[in-house]
Amino acid sequence: MTWKNFFTSSIGKKFLVALTGLFLILFLIVHASINACIFLNDNGDTFNAVAHFMSHNWILRFLEIGLFAALILHAIQGLMVWKQNVAARPIDYYVKKQNRNSTWYSRSMGIMGTLILLFLVMHISHFFVGTKIALYAEHDAPHDLYLEMKEVFSKGIWVALYMVGLIALFWHLFHGFQSAFHSLGLDHKRYTSLLRAAGTGYSIIIIILFALMPLSFYFGWIH
Repeated sequence: MTWKNFFTSSIGKKFLVALTGLFLILFLIVHASINACIFLNDNGDTFNAVAHFMSHNWILRFLEIGLFAALILHAIQGLMVWKQNVAARPIDYYVKKQNRNSTWYSRSMGIMGTLILLFLVMHISHFFVGTKIALYAEHDAPHDLYLEMKEVFSKGIWVALYMVGLIALFWHLFHGFQSAFHSLGLDHKRYTSLLRAAGTGYSIIIIILFALMPLSFYFGWIH
């Protein structure tokens, strides 16, 4: 089997989804760690300093391209795998036996993926675009990302929408963590319970950290 045939096969697509998924899982750890700087409650000084370093370091800016490539590839391949799974289900199976033969998440993966995509578009438009405009279009003009976050999360509608997006992301991580190791052949029945516990713990901690950010601004826990 050639590489082209492998990556266009069902197994190859699942492999790519898993590989890019693990990369994004690692990225979320870094992203959550940077966001956690707001809890120092120093009027955003530390957070803005770290954000400035991240946006001006050439190595990190190069990795940023890889991040977006992985994100796009993960979304496209994930959608293709989901469509293949749906198409492979007999009508009788899908209508009458779906609750017994498949999980709620697997049946709702398309909806969850759409919610996460909309969440990412909202997140990027709020916090990524402004930073890049200041860096490139405005010749590296000063940009207070902390103040921008504070303004966005002072509005209840945005906080509510972020919570919806984070709920969808939680289910995606909860389901995808162990699934990624399985697709890559890195799991073993001896370690199944450990992977499940690690995936559950990771999903809960990451989502709590991200949820605390808008909630802290909205309820005035930080200034």
